[in-house]
Amino acid sequence: MSDHKYAYFFGGNRTEGNAGMRNLLGGKGSHLAEMANQGIPVPQGFTLTTEVCTAYYNHQQHYPDGVEEQVAEQLSKLEKETGIKFGDQVNPLLLSVRSGARISMPGMMDTVLNLGLNDKTVVGLAQEADERFAYDCYRRFINMFGDVVLGIEHKEFESVLTAKKAELNLTNDTELDTEALKDVVAKYKALVRSKTGEDFPEDPMDQLWKSINAVFDSWNTKRAITYRKINNIPDDWGTAVNVQCMVYGNMGENSGTGVAFTRNPSTGERKFYGEYLMNAQGEDVVAGIRTPLPIETLKQEMPEVYDQLDDIKERLEHHFKEMEDIEFTIQQGKLYILQTRTGKRTAAAAVKIATDMFNEGLITKKEALLKVEPEQLDQLLHPMIDPNEKVKSVAKGLPASPGAALGKVVFTAEHAEEMAQAGEKVILVRNETSPEDIGGMHVSQGILTVRGGMTSHAAVVARGMGKCCVAGCGAIRIDEERGLFSVNGHTINEGDYITLNGSTGEVIIGQVKLITPEISSDMVTILEWADEVRTLGVRTNADTPKDSRTARDFGAEGIGLCRTEHMFFGDERIPIVQEMILAETEVERRAALDKLLPMQRGDFKGIFEVMKGYPVTIRLLDPPLHEFLPNHDELLEKYMQLKTSGDTDKLHEVQKLMKRVESLHEFNPMLGHRGCRLGITYPEIYEMQVRAIFEAACELAKEGYEIVPEVMIPLIGHINELKITKESAETVAKQVMDEQGVKLEYLIGTMIELPRAAITADEIASEAEFFSFGTNDLTQTTFGLSRDDASKFLPYYVEHGILEIDPFVAIDQKGVGQLIQIGVEKGRSTRPDLKVGICGEHGGDPSSVIFFHNIGLDYVSCSPFRVPIARLAAAHAVLKSDK
Repeated sequence: MSDHKYAYFFGGNRTEGNAGMRNLLGGKGSHLAEMANQGIPVPQGFTLTTEVCTAYYNHQQHYPDGVEEQVAEQLSKLEKETGIKFGDQVNPLLLSVRSGARISMPGMMDTVLNLGLNDKTVVGLAQEADERFAYDCYRRFINMFGDVVLGIEHKEFESVLTAKKAELNLTNDTELDTEALKDVVAKYKALVRSKTGEDFPEDPMDQLWKSINAVFDSWNTKRAITYRKINNIPDDWGTAVNVQCMVYGNMGENSGTGVAFTRNPSTGERKFYGEYLMNAQGEDVVAGIRTPLPIETLKQEMPEVYDQLDDIKERLEHHFKEMEDIEFTIQQGKLYILQTRTGKRTAAAAVKIATDMFNEGLITKKEALLKVEPEQLDQLLHPMIDPNEKVKSVAKGLPASPGAALGKVVFTAEHAEEMAQAGEKVILVRNETSPEDIGGMHVSQGILTVRGGMTSHAAVVARGMGKCCVAGCGAIRIDEERGLFSVNGHTINEGDYITLNGSTGEVIIGQVKLITPEISSDMVTILEWADEVRTLGVRTNADTPKDSRTARDFGAEGIGLCRTEHMFFGDERIPIVQEMILAETEVERRAALDKLLPMQRGDFKGIFEVMKGYPVTIRLLDPPLHEFLPNHDELLEKYMQLKTSGDTDKLHEVQKLMKRVESLHEFNPMLGHRGCRLGITYPEIYEMQVRAIFEAACELAKEGYEIVPEVMIPLIGHINELKITKESAETVAKQVMDEQGVKLEYLIGTMIELPRAAITADEIASEAEFFSFGTNDLTQTTFGLSRDDASKFLPYYVEHGILEIDPFVAIDQKGVGQLIQIGVEKGRSTRPDLKVGICGEHGGDPSSVIFFHNIGLDYVSCSPFRVPIARLAAAHAVLKSDK
């Protein structure tokens, strides 16, 4: 027998674990041990560690030596502590078997309750308690064991139960009498026999080990794997298993079960929040099969129990310094806490809870910052229904997760995933969601359920994902076979648009205008605290005064990427750009560029005005010229139409355009005639842009603005490319400043987006006054793939573990990240004061931001709406490195 400890007891005076053992005992097991240590009433039991799970998978689902013996020892200890025996025919000890990963994965793994019942022990339980209660427990056990362990779908058992209620003309499970429940048990066992070819197992130890196996197996169910991928939870962490004495919420009207949060998980309000059901077991609350009562009602129904629960709520929150999610059971008037864990919450709630707990003196400012995940802030910037819109709802459910969403109705998670893959926005409409729906919920804009409360599976998962959710909308009738749902005289077909208001619970037919909400004062506070901590600057990628203003409102400290090519589109400008491209001589080309000059100057002036002295990095024209021309197929169609009309002048123009398009055609435009290569072969293009930049800056300098233009030359691969383009830019800048009689400070730098540029960064830094890593193109050129084409196979790569994450979402630290680090180190070896940033969308990804902080970048730049995320992520980078 191995000396290694695999099982830890909790409860009474014999608790062996504590909250610091989360990685070993899992979140549930470590918190049960901690509560037992604090004297909180916890049903006794023991935890099999996450190491058992890891060994189980590493050894073809076999346990390491010593596990079976330690389970037997712990079970014996449990029998001594409780005074009742497992499998005893007179007064049987019944158990629950639950999962418990180190990070909460609500509903993703399996549970078995009432374990130990068989045809003999059920009689003993009936004698000790009540016959109806005993058979209610027995039918629940067969259902759960059949589903979790034997693989018989829950709906098979549910159809038996529904048929029995219909036969007796009953509505609720609680109305079934003892004889009816005995008949249900018999039919459940017959169902097991017909589905498996074997009788339902009667041996309690056999039941226990099969249940333990099933819970460990549930770590690798499709839904659990999907949840881990969505939440970046490593596959090798494994889950613990908690074996615990049963306590019963279904022993009559003085028993019940519930789920509660120490604060409101939707708003963050410091108010006890939760739901419960009398004469029920835990799965009745979370499954949404019966609609529960608000926790406040318990104060009237059982005031002493409520006061005890309220006191425990306060103790837990102060002990863990967290908003806690508590599961409880009341057994014949006695309260038990089944688990406590850090509560899932919306972004708005996370921000409010963090600021409130700091103001209450419960946590420090740094702890408050770490309570808000940067990704959560994205939820606060999601759409809401425009208050000026006149909307009429057709139904109202519970406001389970705030925000608004619109999309096409789908009725299955599979269909949601298919439509989302095709680019459609969808709303998943279900009677109630189950853990199997996780993939469909993830891709949906919002979720609407007929049944379930504020703590149902749909509500909890949607809040964690930041999805809008309306739950418990009982007026809806779903007809999945016909592909429609009806509500209050309206029929909505699959594929029709609906809008959800998760803040009010309203369901609206059709598409309603959505707007972006304003930032709350609590979010402003969190971001101000983040700014006090972070050392990494945060800029924005913006090409218009409007986007620049939005970014400044979100706290951007300048522009890290202004894409000038975006200024060339528009009905007024594109003909002039095309005229420039079609010009056959430099003179003709310059004439067209002269028309563009005042437009570009106005663009830059508007952006400089909004930024009011903050740095603005302007990238000179980057994409190939053919992007500004119609494609060949469009021109061919136009040519054929004109050929029949006889308009020779226009026909000649189209022919000329077709020839130019053909001459500009490239097999691989991403690596073709673009960026600095364009500026070298057509220097007049960059000359016009530099002139526009400096004329705008000089005009504003005369008005008292402090402007420091940063001119960025793209796609440099060789030092000579930078020398040529930089010399040209400096010449034009000097000309403009002499003409305007203004002296400006300015910088000329480059965008590092080719591996060669990163490797030769020491050479390039001899000319470049700043580096900005274009991580989108650097990722493409490092991996040798096109971002546009890679979407066809990258999801497969991530799903099958070939890549941990899409490298266009989070920086590839081992490859692309190392090139950036080499570039930074080499560049600063030549120019120690070299300013270095990144301007790809990785600048708004929290894990990437932390990496960029760690390798010493000066700033990140991202789209305006990701600026708050980057600000908080930059603070997290400092706080996590201090730990």
